[in-house]
Amino acid sequence: MDTTEAPRSRARAGASDVSYMPGFGNDFETEALPGALPQGQNSPQKCNYGLYAEQLSGSPFTAPRGTNERSWLYRIRPSVRHTRRFSNASYPFWKSAPCLDDHSLPLGQLRWDPIPAPTARADFLAGIRTMTAAGDVMTQVGMAAHAYAFNEDMVDDYFFNADGELLIVPQRGAISVFTEMGVIEVEPAEICLIPRGMMFKVSRLGDGTEWRGYICENYGAKFTMPDRGPIGANCLANARDFKTPVAAFEDKEIPCRVHVKWCGRFFVTEIGHSPLDVVAWHGNYTPFKYDLRTFSPVGAILFDHPDPSIFTVLTAPSGEQGTANVDFVIFPPRWLVAEHTFRPPWYHRNIMSEFMGLILGQYDAKEKGFVPGGMSLHNMMLPHGPDASGFEKASNSELKPVKLDHTMAFMFETRFPQQLTKYAAELETLQDDYIDCWDGLERRFDATPGIK
Repeated sequence: MDTTEAPRSRARAGASDVSYMPGFGNDFETEALPGALPQGQNSPQKCNYGLYAEQLSGSPFTAPRGTNERSWLYRIRPSVRHTRRFSNASYPFWKSAPCLDDHSLPLGQLRWDPIPAPTARADFLAGIRTMTAAGDVMTQVGMAAHAYAFNEDMVDDYFFNADGELLIVPQRGAISVFTEMGVIEVEPAEICLIPRGMMFKVSRLGDGTEWRGYICENYGAKFTMPDRGPIGANCLANARDFKTPVAAFEDKEIPCRVHVKWCGRFFVTEIGHSPLDVVAWHGNYTPFKYDLRTFSPVGAILFDHPDPSIFTVLTAPSGEQGTANVDFVIFPPRWLVAEHTFRPPWYHRNIMSEFMGLILGQYDAKEKGFVPGGMSLHNMMLPHGPDASGFEKASNSELKPVKLDHTMAFMFETRFPQQLTKYAAELETLQDDYIDCWDGLERRFDATPGIK
């Protein structure tokens, strides 16, 4: 690997020497060897260093300029040499929509403790477990929610997903994601996004004993930053806090395997070299990382709890304005100051379906049972909200300014119903008593005049 280009932006101080370029949706350029990037044109007759020029498109050629995405890659071999004859492969716990798994679990509000750690050797791909799937992978609408737990690096194995982009949300253990366009190091409370079709491999960082987290596989239009509307030009996620890697490459000539997910099926091909051989690139179809701790929340400063949409980090639009294919929403540390207000999220039913995870701390609408690494599912039109003890606490606490700290929850929210996989329905960490958390919400009505 060579990363000799001067860094544009470095990872957080003390984290590592991996370098990044700031901005969201920018047109970047970077080279790992001086002079490897052509100037003034995309495809010269002969590229420096004997490299091949190749375009990777993330949108149709004729997409409007604002949504047109492509990058030019200058690589040791063209990617047609990174796929030979394919063989069928199997990842039986990774499912795609429509999910028609046969299980007996009826409809309901559901919650799980973390998935078990693998007992055998498992790399990142082998450690993925699909919990829900929504929409249709064949028509490129909807999403899937996965949990992952692994204990082995992808050394000579590589992967690309033709079905959608992957939003990776580590919960325990930092990871290194080596993509065609550079290296991303991501830790809990950070996220990274791998675009559709981009090759990568995942390795463990640090000396931990457990590496686990969540993944949103987005089949539809790519994630972008939401419009702020009347919020204006600042707050929420700011473009400068998204980080794209500088060029880095592997130059190794040993047997390697490339795994592919395509229309819900898996395939593998064997090659004699690393496919991560991009020495230079320019364009706007890129992977990136984002530190959730840089999200600037806004909220009520007088009364009432606002809609959770104000915590949207990324949104993947659908064809209907204001109705997302999938939103990525977080509930970060923040001050609660509203007067005369029930401060936790209110009880509600919703046309959107909500898959939640907890990265650290405690979620303010649940006093117990929702643990870091756990998950919950509240499908469309199923009622949900604070548990009984959370309601009592919020209803009777002194309404002084309170800092919600040491917490980070998130939600994958989609317009489509999320179908449960057989794995999730039969998972040993499913909390059979989750529905009981609302049992204490008894009748409080009193029609006596003047009673509040």
